[in-house]
Amino acid sequence: MTMTLTRSTVKLTHKGASFVLAAAVEAAEAMGVPQCIAVVDEGCNLMAFIRMDGSRVLSIESATRKAMTAATTGHPTGNISADKAMLLAEATSGKMTNLLGGVPLMVNGQIVGGIGVGSGTGEQDLDIARAAVAAFEQQTRQGQVT
Repeated sequence: MTMTLTRSTVKLTHKGASFVLAAAVEAAEAMGVPQCIAVVDEGCNLMAFIRMDGSRVLSIESATRKAMTAATTGHPTGNISADKAMLLAEATSGKMTNLLGGVPLMVNGQIVGGIGVGSGTGEQDLDIARAAVAAFEQQTRQGQVT
């Protein structure tokens, strides 16, 4: 029996993170909602960030936490029951959040990062994050961004 001690991984590059950020900015501008947008890698390391003119200062932190939560869980934020969401925030010293607007970045079923958007309504944040992820997925299917 052979024991495997390593595994192959796909990593988000700075160009990939910049692409996701640009797609989110484009979606936010089209919607007319200035946003704070964070992109993290699979280890929750911040790779790209922008605070658009007119976005809320406090959304800097929430956007980053949304991205981190999505990258850690592999699921969009906002789908946990209220009681479990409070436990999640408490157990992680506030590093994880259940606010809408975080979406994981995946390639071939593997988490490579997450995007978090904040400063609009939760639904606006989520729509912008989804638009950026859709653009990322389209490019990765074409083999252009990884």
